[in-house]
Amino acid sequence: MTRTVYIVDDDDAVRASLHGLLSVQPDLVIRGFRTGDAFLEELPELAPGVALLDFHMPGSSGLDVLRRIGSDVRFAAVILTGQGNVTLAVEAMKEGALDFIEKPYEAEELLAIVDAAFSRLDQDSAEAARVQSATTKIDKLSPRETDVLKGLIEGRSNKIIAYDLDISPRTVEIYRANLMEKLEVRSLSEALRIAFAAGLFPKETV
Repeated sequence: MTRTVYIVDDDDAVRASLHGLLSVQPDLVIRGFRTGDAFLEELPELAPGVALLDFHMPGSSGLDVLRRIGSDVRFAAVILTGQGNVTLAVEAMKEGALDFIEKPYEAEELLAIVDAAFSRLDQDSAEAARVQSATTKIDKLSPRETDVLKGLIEGRSNKIIAYDLDISPRTVEIYRANLMEKLEVRSLSEALRIAFAAGLFPKETV
């Protein structure tokens, strides 16, 4: 599978050096950008991948770029820093960077960090897909079915749910059967996992 690495650094020599170090991995597609602004301009059209971001650049800094892509599950970011700029790197990691690497770069360390970033990216993408699938299923429920599901999550019996909703226990059973069918599950535990993945209820209620 092809994987894409974006090198965002205003230093031509640094971009060339990183390109050379990463080229030993035949499955990597490597693209370079001289500025953070140039990268951000193309961001909507870019394939998912790992972004290596220089901290100090003209225009949008590495931190600015990081803040823009922080919530985008298509990208994982690694900060490139000068030797001793650990404080800046820590600040970047608080903003969502997965890691940082100090100049000069060692090939083995760089490749290990990039591989780890791709692993994290794969995990985030899988989680995003799981959440999207769960949300789509939850959205199929009627308001009453959602009320019944909430009651089930809170550990209430059909009888108690019926009392709380002012409906008959038999009606609760019908709503329960309907919601299980819409969620495409056979057990309550599966329904609970979907509800939690969709963010329908706080974790402590599960």
